[in-house]
Amino acid sequence: MQITPGTGGLYCGNCLRDNALVAALRGMGHEVLMVPLYLPLTLDEADQSAGTPLFFGGLNVFLEQKSAFFRKAPRWLHGALNSPALLKVVAGKAVKTRPETAGGLTLSMLRGEEGRQAREVNELAAWLKGKAEVLCLSNALLIGLARGLKREVGAPLVCMLQGEDAFLDALPESLRAEAWTTLSERAADVDLFIAPSHYFAELMGKRLGIGASRIQVVPNGINLAGYSPSPGPPEPPVLGFFARMSRDKGLDTLVQAYLLLRQRDRIKNLKLRIGGACLPIDKPFVNSARQQLQTAGVPVHVEFFPNLDRASKQEFFRSLSVFSVPAIYGEAFGLYLLEAWASGVPVVQPRHGAFPELLEATLGGVLCAPGDAKALGDALEPLLADVILARSMGQAGYKAVKEDFTSARMAERMVEAFRRLTNK
Repeated sequence: MQITPGTGGLYCGNCLRDNALVAALRGMGHEVLMVPLYLPLTLDEADQSAGTPLFFGGLNVFLEQKSAFFRKAPRWLHGALNSPALLKVVAGKAVKTRPETAGGLTLSMLRGEEGRQAREVNELAAWLKGKAEVLCLSNALLIGLARGLKREVGAPLVCMLQGEDAFLDALPESLRAEAWTTLSERAADVDLFIAPSHYFAELMGKRLGIGASRIQVVPNGINLAGYSPSPGPPEPPVLGFFARMSRDKGLDTLVQAYLLLRQRDRIKNLKLRIGGACLPIDKPFVNSARQQLQTAGVPVHVEFFPNLDRASKQEFFRSLSVFSVPAIYGEAFGLYLLEAWASGVPVVQPRHGAFPELLEATLGGVLCAPGDAKALGDALEPLLADVILARSMGQAGYKAVKEDFTSARMAERMVEAFRRLTNK
């Protein structure tokens, strides 16, 4: 049973990974049910949660947080607000949860059956009873569900880890320590944690007080259908970015590095292509980046590609010479790197988070100092100038993804983890 929160109209890395995992497990012959929470999943492949009821409906969760009266609302009202048609409308208007405004709700969800959404926990547990041999939570922000679900369902519970530290560390100071303490306490309810990288396994092990025997590393994987390297390098060269268009992902650092390369003018007619999620709250930042590019005083060729579907995303990656998402924080993994390598494109990434181990495993690019536009430009320039070197690294990344970072390989490793718990 895979339990995954939806984000409405936004593509989400966790949703894409979980959906690919469920599809791969089903392809191996396993029975898997994918249960969406909050809002419908937005995916670029066939929705593996289709036909399954949505729990913790976003409107109910929000109103339960805000109103003691609503927590005792009649079943008919509760059910009406979980209407698929209504949630579809809400999903179209939804934006990414911001930690600075969602601290109270986050803490309540971490408390599970002791929080304001206890009714939702009980409803999900009752529906799951007798249906699962293994329960799997998409991320640790759902850990409050573990105790209630295990008690009712009677199955071992796995919790995947995927970058929760950045969200929790951005909570208001008045709630941050309490959230981490609650998460650490609730970690005792989890039978096994799955981390996407050794970096993140070690980090969260220390922060949650989890012994190494309770954390297993299973790298993320993607479905390679539709991905392929381009027949030849683009001309002129193209530098690419594909992630949420935000400061956290280092888009401003990449823009500065691009302008530096244009000022040097050793890479003639260099283009910059920027793709990924662009939410309403991101638009002021993106507009600022556009303004910086327009007033830089050097010739630029920049294109923005927000919110692409799967086919358009794959075409985007194939159009690149070199790829970089110079995130300013330590990423737990970085699914976008697999997409670049699956397209035969080398990468340049900051030397922190999971990036060093991923580049060591694939030989698909180079590292540079974090948060330094000049260092990034210096690392990008040789790859942009030397087509043979770039193609060699891109091919190494492509080979590594095909061998070790597919959704099928991820599913095989997850089955091994599940069998540790079920002895089957």
